[in-house]
Amino acid sequence: MNLKSKLAEALQAAARVNRNLMAAPAAVLWPDPDRQWQKVVPSLRDNVQGLLTLGDFEPDASRGPSIWLKTVVGGALPWLKPGVVPVIYLPGVSKADLRAIESCPRDLQPLAELQYRGTFWSQVNGKDWTVNAFLTSKSGGLGLDVAQDKATQEALAQVLAAGVLLDRPIDEFKGRQINAEWLLSLLAPNPTRDLLAWMNAPQATQKEWAGVRWDVFCKRAKSDFGFDPLSDGPLVAAEKLARRDGKWAAVAELYRDSYTSFPEVLTLLRTVQPPQMGLFPDMDQLAGYPQANEQGEAALRYALSACSAMDATQARTAILAAEKEHGARRGWLWTRMGQAPLASALEHLARLAELSAAAPIGNTPSELAANYQQSGWRVDDAATQALGCVQTKADTDAVGAAVRAAYLPWLEEAAKRLQNSVKQAGGLPALQGAPDLSSIKAGTCTVFVDGLRYDVAQRLRPKLESLGAVTLSARWTSMPSVTASGKAWCSPVAGFVSGTAEDWEFEPRVAQDGKPLSGHNFRKLLDEHGVQALDKHETGDPSGRAWTESGDLDHYGHEHGVRLARDVDIQLAQVVERVQELRDAGWRRIRLVTDHGWLLVPGGLPKTELPKHQAETRWGRCAVLKDTAHGTPLTFGWDWCKDVQVAYAPGVCSFIAGADYAHGGLSLQECLVPVLELVTATTPATAQVTIKAVTWKGLRCVVEVDSAASGLTVDVRTKPALATTSLVASVKPLEASKASVAVVDDDNLGAAAVVVVLAADGQVLQKQATAVGG
Repeated sequence: MNLKSKLAEALQAAARVNRNLMAAPAAVLWPDPDRQWQKVVPSLRDNVQGLLTLGDFEPDASRGPSIWLKTVVGGALPWLKPGVVPVIYLPGVSKADLRAIESCPRDLQPLAELQYRGTFWSQVNGKDWTVNAFLTSKSGGLGLDVAQDKATQEALAQVLAAGVLLDRPIDEFKGRQINAEWLLSLLAPNPTRDLLAWMNAPQATQKEWAGVRWDVFCKRAKSDFGFDPLSDGPLVAAEKLARRDGKWAAVAELYRDSYTSFPEVLTLLRTVQPPQMGLFPDMDQLAGYPQANEQGEAALRYALSACSAMDATQARTAILAAEKEHGARRGWLWTRMGQAPLASALEHLARLAELSAAAPIGNTPSELAANYQQSGWRVDDAATQALGCVQTKADTDAVGAAVRAAYLPWLEEAAKRLQNSVKQAGGLPALQGAPDLSSIKAGTCTVFVDGLRYDVAQRLRPKLESLGAVTLSARWTSMPSVTASGKAWCSPVAGFVSGTAEDWEFEPRVAQDGKPLSGHNFRKLLDEHGVQALDKHETGDPSGRAWTESGDLDHYGHEHGVRLARDVDIQLAQVVERVQELRDAGWRRIRLVTDHGWLLVPGGLPKTELPKHQAETRWGRCAVLKDTAHGTPLTFGWDWCKDVQVAYAPGVCSFIAGADYAHGGLSLQECLVPVLELVTATTPATAQVTIKAVTWKGLRCVVEVDSAASGLTVDVRTKPALATTSLVASVKPLEASKASVAVVDDDNLGAAAVVVVLAADGQVLQKQATAVGG
């Protein structure tokens, strides 16, 4: 029972009489001098048969003047069903108005005589029913506890007019006092959100809420938040939201959680000036002010830019000091909104400042490699992550200045230590050895990712872990660290490749026939040795071996320089998508390899000189020397042919000026490359298996299955999860998406059964009910 049904019940009860003692009333008159019930009458028509209203003529709404109403009551118009006693609602008319016939208004006089042939719906004491009286009276009313203060009575009228009261269950009213706060909460159940909605578009919202809802919103704003939308306006609301005092803290919390729903509130908050806090500001008190964040970003931009004139020690000290001053801003909402990119970058810069203070440890390439895998890669990661946080030129220049000041000296020292150790060793050792085709197991797909640096592989690793067990190792790439040379070096057919003294562009050859290892010849070589060369989106046969390529890190770095740092995750997403595609196709082992890493230094690598007349070809970080040239201190033979002498730029210098991104040199970042090994689950969790058709020919069942997974078999059982209930002679593997199984006992003909598709480990992947023989 709800309030509407109780009201209808009371109206209809007024027409009930003892038919043995008296005639049924001609009508029930419902006087309402203050029009308190006027808004609810239209919603009662389905609950009260014969409900008529005094007013302007509108027969579809059962409303008309008194003469029309009397005609309907008299039966001259076929408006009422037989036996129905009409209820006539009289807005603006009191019981007393009808009693005094001689002074009764002329337009009411046709109804005046109905007070004798009909009855009034009125209280026991004869008074007209008001809303408050009906709710509180224990004699004919509901006997509820309603506060009698003015605010509650006004709220009661508003809630009733808004139509949110009549449909509420009666039990919801019982056991509580009905007061203004509760009533208004029915109209505005979330005043906190309403406040933000209004602040987001004040004029449009006021126009949309015109009437009861706007009045309720204003009342709730005054009572709950101490704020008058009309007299205070949006700017005062913004000031209160920024301060977050009292109940405004809840508004600030909601805004923090759902700021995307109120985009213009930020524009409003930007107009609010933060308080003056002196030399030692309370960062928590400033957290609500966008201007405070913007001022902080400007100060931080200046501080980071100033690092360009500092040495490494000074820059690291300045960065750590800035972290103490600005680090707290990362907990502000504006950082989540992307309004504090420099504060975000500062987290990584502080990590860079701390980690780059210590040079790599080791006297041999192997020792340096081990130290780099343990901790050194984190320095590269911190620098790249810092550069990836910013987008505008001003911010990129500021972060770039700080990165260069703290990072470049560490890079230089790390490179020189490796170069000195390599000179002593006469070249790079093989950390794990080149891949051997015989060691690559069946079911392995090798994915080549051009330019996958070790620290980037560390970022890729957790993205792959949802697909299976991932291990990360490292090995030395070929010298020099360029794609033409390194791609073949990390391939399954590296043992069938060689070079000659004429290969100045570092492109090796097919060892057997001496043909250049072009894209075509490389794919042909793979195919000759049983390795499938897969194009984009091809998945091949997962039971064999394959090679495919994914990602565009190296090309993107050459094309965009420092911008690579910002878009690394976009590039890695392409790799993850390709690996998942292979996993879903049934590949059990996926091996990610690369040709080289790279150096990324904002402002460009330092320039070093190499006379043009000494070089056959010159790259950024290496050059092929002419036979007549004198070797540089860093000259080594090409790994594919030692007769090709390659000169390397010292430290992290470049033979070409102005390059932010480069590779081909001799550094841990370029030469120590990652190898990621992914072992997928026996059956990929996301593999889709669909039974397309089950066809019976006697006791033989042909099952057609749609799935990219491999190693699937088909069985017919009485219990899908129990292999012991199998009805067939033996399960059969899918061949060309179909399998044919035979039920061994003809006594089972017509028996209920289940066709199941099984993974290689026996797991039921899909099932379909059937009957043996169809």
